[in-house]
Amino acid sequence: MRWQGGRRSANIEDRRGMRVGGPLAAGGGAVGLVTLVLYLLFGGSPSDYVPPSGSTGGAGYDGTGGSGVAVDPAQEPFKDFVSVILADTEDTWPRLLEPQGVPYQEPRLVLFSDAVESACGFQESAVGPFYCPLDQRVYLDLTFFNELDRRFGAPGDFAQAYVVAHEVGHHVQSLLGISERVHGLRGRMSEVDANALSVLQELQADCFAGIWAHHAGKERQLLEEGDIEEGLAAASAIGDDTLQRRARGRVVPESFTHGSSAQRVQWFKRGLEHGTLEACDTFRGQGGLRRR
Repeated sequence: MRWQGGRRSANIEDRRGMRVGGPLAAGGGAVGLVTLVLYLLFGGSPSDYVPPSGSTGGAGYDGTGGSGVAVDPAQEPFKDFVSVILADTEDTWPRLLEPQGVPYQEPRLVLFSDAVESACGFQESAVGPFYCPLDQRVYLDLTFFNELDRRFGAPGDFAQAYVVAHEVGHHVQSLLGISERVHGLRGRMSEVDANALSVLQELQADCFAGIWAHHAGKERQLLEEGDIEEGLAAASAIGDDTLQRRARGRVVPESFTHGSSAQRVQWFKRGLEHGTLEACDTFRGQGGLRRR
Protein backbone atom coordinates (compact mmCIF):
# COMPACT_ATOMS: atom_id res chain seq x y z
CA MET A 1 0.00 0.00 0.00
CA ARG A 2 1.08 3.57 -0.70
CA TRP A 3 0.26 4.82 2.76
CA GLN A 4 3.46 6.46 4.04
CA GLY A 5 2.60 9.97 2.86
CA GLY A 6 -1.01 9.82 4.01
CA ARG A 7 -2.74 12.02 6.54
CA ARG A 8 -2.61 10.79 10.15
CA SER A 9 -5.89 10.65 12.08
CA ALA A 10 -6.34 12.72 15.21
CA ASN A 11 -8.65 10.02 16.58
CA ILE A 12 -6.01 7.57 17.82
CA GLU A 13 -6.17 6.93 21.56
CA ASP A 14 -3.05 5.17 22.80
CA ARG A 15 -3.63 3.23 26.02
CA ARG A 16 -0.78 0.76 25.60
CA GLY A 17 1.19 0.20 28.76
CA MET A 18 -1.60 1.51 31.01
CA ARG A 19 -2.88 -0.63 33.84
CA VAL A 20 -6.44 -1.88 33.85
CA GLY A 21 -8.49 -3.75 36.45
CA GLY A 22 -9.70 -7.33 35.94
CA PRO A 23 -7.93 -10.60 35.30
CA LEU A 24 -5.46 -10.85 32.47
CA ALA A 25 -5.35 -13.88 30.23
CA ALA A 26 -2.75 -16.46 31.13
CA GLY A 27 0.22 -16.20 28.85
CA GLY A 28 0.56 -12.42 28.69
CA GLY A 29 0.21 -10.07 25.76
CA ALA A 30 0.21 -12.32 22.71
CA VAL A 31 -3.20 -12.94 21.25
CA GLY A 32 -4.02 -16.56 22.18
CA LEU A 33 -4.98 -18.57 19.14
CA VAL A 34 -7.31 -20.94 20.95
CA THR A 35 -9.29 -18.25 22.75
CA LEU A 36 -9.38 -16.11 19.62
CA VAL A 37 -10.76 -19.03 17.61
CA LEU A 38 -13.38 -19.76 20.25
CA TYR A 39 -14.39 -16.12 20.28
CA LEU A 40 -14.76 -15.96 16.53
CA LEU A 41 -16.74 -19.19 16.43
CA PHE A 42 -19.09 -18.67 19.31
CA GLY A 43 -19.68 -14.94 19.43
CA GLY A 44 -19.55 -12.86 22.58
CA SER A 45 -18.87 -9.72 20.55
CA PRO A 46 -18.88 -6.42 22.44
CA SER A 47 -20.93 -5.15 19.50
CA ASP A 48 -23.94 -6.90 21.07
CA TYR A 49 -24.20 -3.89 23.35
CA VAL A 50 -26.15 -1.34 21.34
CA PRO A 51 -27.21 2.14 22.54
CA PRO A 52 -30.79 3.39 21.99
CA SER A 53 -31.63 5.33 18.83
CA GLY A 54 -30.41 8.90 18.90
CA SER A 55 -28.02 8.25 21.78
CA THR A 56 -24.33 9.01 21.52
CA GLY A 57 -23.84 5.90 23.61
CA GLY A 58 -21.37 7.40 26.03
CA ALA A 59 -19.02 8.78 23.39
CA GLY A 60 -17.19 10.68 26.12
CA TYR A 61 -16.36 7.52 28.08
CA ASP A 62 -12.83 7.65 29.38
CA GLY A 63 -11.62 4.08 29.93
CA THR A 64 -8.26 2.58 30.69
CA GLY A 65 -6.28 -0.16 29.08
CA GLY A 66 -3.03 -2.03 29.03
CA SER A 67 -0.92 -4.16 31.30
CA GLY A 68 1.41 -1.62 32.82
CA VAL A 69 4.35 -2.97 30.80
CA ALA A 70 6.63 -0.95 28.55
CA VAL A 71 5.38 -0.43 25.00
CA ASP A 72 7.28 -2.42 22.39
CA PRO A 73 9.00 0.09 20.07
CA ALA A 74 8.61 -2.41 17.21
CA GLN A 75 4.88 -1.58 17.26
CA GLU A 76 5.39 2.06 16.32
CA PRO A 77 5.24 1.47 12.54
CA PHE A 78 1.93 -0.37 13.10
CA LYS A 79 0.61 2.59 15.09
CA ASP A 80 1.60 4.97 12.31
CA PHE A 81 -0.01 2.70 9.74
CA VAL A 82 -3.39 2.33 11.47
CA SER A 83 -3.49 6.09 11.96
CA VAL A 84 -3.24 6.58 8.19
CA ILE A 85 -5.84 3.89 7.46
CA LEU A 86 -8.26 5.37 10.00
CA ALA A 87 -7.76 8.81 8.45
CA ASP A 88 -8.55 7.40 5.02
CA THR A 89 -11.80 5.87 6.28
CA GLU A 90 -12.63 9.33 7.66
CA ASP A 91 -12.18 10.71 4.14
CA THR A 92 -14.36 7.97 2.61
CA TRP A 93 -17.53 7.59 4.66
CA PRO A 94 -19.00 11.10 5.15
CA ARG A 95 -20.08 11.61 1.54
CA LEU A 96 -21.28 8.02 1.23
CA LEU A 97 -23.59 8.44 4.23
CA GLU A 98 -24.79 11.92 3.26
CA PRO A 99 -27.41 10.61 0.77
CA GLN A 100 -28.76 8.44 3.61
CA GLY A 101 -29.27 11.55 5.72
CA VAL A 102 -26.71 10.29 8.23
CA PRO A 103 -23.92 12.63 9.39
CA TYR A 104 -20.67 10.77 9.83
CA GLN A 105 -19.33 10.81 13.37
CA GLU A 106 -15.68 9.81 13.38
CA PRO A 107 -14.90 6.87 15.67
CA ARG A 108 -11.84 6.77 17.87
CA LEU A 109 -9.36 3.91 17.58
CA VAL A 110 -8.01 2.73 20.92
CA LEU A 111 -4.66 0.96 20.97
CA PHE A 112 -4.20 -1.24 24.02
CA SER A 113 -2.02 -4.05 25.31
CA ASP A 114 -3.26 -7.25 26.94
CA ALA A 115 -6.64 -5.96 28.16
CA VAL A 116 -8.88 -2.93 28.03
CA GLU A 117 -11.89 -1.46 29.80
CA SER A 118 -14.44 -0.15 27.29
CA ALA A 119 -18.01 1.07 27.64
CA CYS A 120 -18.94 -2.47 26.54
CA GLY A 121 -17.04 -3.98 29.46
CA PHE A 122 -13.66 -5.49 30.23
CA GLN A 123 -12.05 -7.32 27.30
CA GLU A 124 -8.78 -9.19 26.88
CA SER A 125 -6.67 -9.27 23.73
CA ALA A 126 -7.91 -12.80 23.02
CA VAL A 127 -11.18 -11.38 21.65
CA GLY A 128 -9.27 -9.79 18.79
CA PRO A 129 -10.08 -6.33 17.41
CA PHE A 130 -13.60 -5.15 18.25
CA TYR A 131 -15.96 -2.20 17.97
CA CYS A 132 -18.01 -0.89 20.89
CA PRO A 133 -21.05 1.17 19.81
CA LEU A 134 -21.59 2.44 23.34
CA ASP A 135 -18.49 4.64 23.14
CA GLN A 136 -18.05 4.62 19.33
CA ARG A 137 -14.54 3.23 19.56
CA VAL A 138 -12.58 0.57 17.72
CA TYR A 139 -10.26 -1.40 20.04
CA LEU A 140 -7.06 -2.99 18.75
CA ASP A 141 -4.08 -4.74 20.34
CA LEU A 142 -1.39 -4.35 17.68
CA THR A 143 -0.03 -7.82 18.45
CA PHE A 144 -3.05 -9.11 16.49
CA PHE A 145 -1.25 -8.17 13.26
CA ASN A 146 1.55 -10.59 14.14
CA GLU A 147 -1.04 -13.31 14.74
CA LEU A 148 -2.73 -12.52 11.44
CA ASP A 149 0.57 -13.16 9.70
CA ARG A 150 2.08 -16.06 11.64
CA ARG A 151 -0.97 -17.98 12.83
CA PHE A 152 -3.47 -17.31 10.07
CA GLY A 153 -1.16 -17.00 7.08
CA ALA A 154 -2.51 -13.59 6.04
CA PRO A 155 0.53 -11.25 5.90
CA GLY A 156 0.77 -7.78 4.41
CA ASP A 157 -0.28 -4.24 5.16
CA PHE A 158 -3.50 -4.48 3.17
CA ALA A 159 -4.59 -7.50 5.23
CA GLN A 160 -4.08 -5.32 8.31
CA ALA A 161 -5.98 -2.45 6.69
CA TYR A 162 -8.87 -4.83 5.99
CA VAL A 163 -9.10 -5.57 9.73
CA VAL A 164 -9.34 -1.86 10.60
CA ALA A 165 -11.81 -1.18 7.79
CA HIS A 166 -14.02 -4.09 8.91
CA GLU A 167 -14.28 -2.66 12.44
CA VAL A 168 -15.01 0.81 11.05
CA GLY A 169 -17.70 -0.95 9.00
CA HIS A 170 -19.37 -1.90 12.29
CA HIS A 171 -19.29 1.77 13.25
CA VAL A 172 -21.07 2.63 10.00
CA GLN A 173 -23.69 -0.03 10.79
CA SER A 174 -24.20 1.60 14.18
CA LEU A 175 -24.68 5.05 12.62
CA LEU A 176 -27.19 3.62 10.13
CA GLY A 177 -29.21 1.98 12.90
CA ILE A 178 -28.48 -1.49 11.56
CA SER A 179 -26.69 -2.72 14.67
CA GLU A 180 -29.59 -1.71 16.90
CA ARG A 181 -32.09 -3.47 14.66
CA VAL A 182 -29.99 -6.65 14.58
CA HIS A 183 -29.60 -6.57 18.35
CA GLY A 184 -33.36 -6.29 18.82
CA LEU A 185 -34.13 -9.11 16.42
CA ARG A 186 -31.55 -11.48 17.87
CA GLY A 187 -33.14 -11.16 21.30
CA ARG A 188 -36.34 -12.71 19.95
CA MET A 189 -34.74 -15.57 18.02
CA SER A 190 -33.42 -19.04 18.66
CA GLU A 191 -29.67 -19.38 19.00
CA VAL A 192 -29.33 -20.81 15.48
CA ASP A 193 -31.36 -17.99 13.91
CA ALA A 194 -29.53 -15.38 15.98
CA ASN A 195 -26.22 -16.78 14.76
CA ALA A 196 -27.44 -16.58 11.16
CA LEU A 197 -28.37 -12.91 11.64
CA SER A 198 -24.98 -12.24 13.20
CA VAL A 199 -23.38 -13.72 10.08
CA LEU A 200 -25.30 -11.26 7.89
CA GLN A 201 -24.07 -8.37 10.05
CA GLU A 202 -20.45 -9.51 9.86
CA LEU A 203 -20.61 -10.08 6.11
CA GLN A 204 -21.96 -6.59 5.66
CA ALA A 205 -19.01 -5.22 7.65
CA ASP A 206 -16.75 -7.14 5.26
CA CYS A 207 -18.59 -5.56 2.33
CA PHE A 208 -18.21 -2.12 3.92
CA ALA A 209 -14.48 -2.79 4.21
CA GLY A 210 -14.56 -3.48 0.47
CA ILE A 211 -16.33 -0.16 -0.12
CA TRP A 212 -13.50 1.64 1.65
CA ALA A 213 -10.91 -0.26 -0.42
CA HIS A 214 -12.78 0.63 -3.63
CA HIS A 215 -12.54 4.35 -2.95
CA ALA A 216 -9.03 4.22 -1.45
CA GLY A 217 -7.78 2.61 -4.64
CA LYS A 218 -9.84 4.46 -7.23
CA GLU A 219 -9.67 7.97 -5.82
CA ARG A 220 -6.46 8.09 -3.80
CA GLN A 221 -4.39 5.33 -5.44
CA LEU A 222 -3.44 3.75 -2.11
CA LEU A 223 -3.54 0.22 -3.46
CA GLU A 224 -0.61 -1.52 -5.10
CA GLU A 225 -0.27 -4.78 -7.00
CA GLY A 226 -0.97 -7.71 -4.69
CA ASP A 227 -2.96 -5.71 -2.12
CA ILE A 228 -6.34 -7.10 -3.13
CA GLU A 229 -4.99 -10.63 -2.85
CA GLU A 230 -3.79 -9.84 0.68
CA GLY A 231 -7.25 -8.63 1.66
CA LEU A 232 -8.93 -11.69 0.16
CA ALA A 233 -6.47 -13.95 1.94
CA ALA A 234 -7.28 -12.30 5.26
CA ALA A 235 -11.04 -12.62 4.69
CA SER A 236 -10.61 -16.28 3.81
CA ALA A 237 -8.27 -17.06 6.71
CA ILE A 238 -10.80 -15.99 9.37
CA GLY A 239 -13.90 -17.65 7.91
CA ASP A 240 -15.83 -19.72 10.46
CA ASP A 241 -15.41 -22.94 8.51
CA THR A 242 -11.65 -22.51 8.19
CA LEU A 243 -11.28 -21.72 11.89
CA GLN A 244 -13.54 -24.58 12.98
CA ARG A 245 -11.72 -27.09 10.79
CA ARG A 246 -8.41 -25.95 12.25
CA ALA A 247 -9.65 -25.93 15.85
CA ARG A 248 -11.63 -29.18 15.98
CA GLY A 249 -11.37 -30.90 12.65
CA ARG A 250 -15.01 -30.48 11.63
CA VAL A 251 -17.42 -27.76 10.55
CA VAL A 252 -20.72 -26.89 12.27
CA PRO A 253 -22.49 -24.35 10.04
CA GLU A 254 -25.31 -23.61 12.50
CA SER A 255 -22.72 -22.25 14.94
CA PHE A 256 -21.28 -19.77 12.42
CA THR A 257 -21.33 -16.16 13.64
CA HIS A 258 -19.09 -14.47 11.06
CA GLY A 259 -19.57 -16.41 7.82
CA SER A 260 -17.64 -18.98 5.85
CA SER A 261 -14.38 -18.15 4.12
CA ALA A 262 -16.16 -18.14 0.74
CA GLN A 263 -18.88 -15.82 2.03
CA ARG A 264 -16.41 -13.38 3.57
CA VAL A 265 -14.39 -13.25 0.36
CA GLN A 266 -17.57 -12.86 -1.72
CA TRP A 267 -18.90 -9.89 0.23
CA PHE A 268 -15.54 -8.14 0.54
CA LYS A 269 -15.16 -8.45 -3.24
CA ARG A 270 -18.69 -7.15 -3.79
CA GLY A 271 -17.98 -3.97 -1.82
CA LEU A 272 -14.64 -3.62 -3.57
CA GLU A 273 -16.16 -3.93 -7.04
CA HIS A 274 -19.22 -1.70 -6.54
CA GLY A 275 -18.22 0.79 -3.86
CA THR A 276 -21.82 1.53 -2.80
CA LEU A 277 -23.95 0.90 0.26
CA GLU A 278 -26.68 -0.57 -1.91
CA ALA A 279 -24.36 -3.34 -3.05
CA CYS A 280 -23.86 -4.45 0.56
CA ASP A 281 -27.45 -5.37 1.44
CA THR A 282 -26.78 -8.70 3.12
CA PHE A 283 -30.11 -8.28 4.93
CA ARG A 284 -32.25 -8.34 1.80
CA GLY A 285 -35.67 -9.58 2.82
CA GLN A 286 -35.19 -8.35 6.41
CA GLY A 287 -35.45 -4.60 5.90
CA GLY A 288 -32.16 -4.13 4.10
CA LEU A 289 -30.35 -0.89 4.75
CA ARG A 290 -33.49 1.08 5.56
CA ARG A 291 -33.41 2.89 8.87
CA ARG A 292 -36.30 2.91 11.31
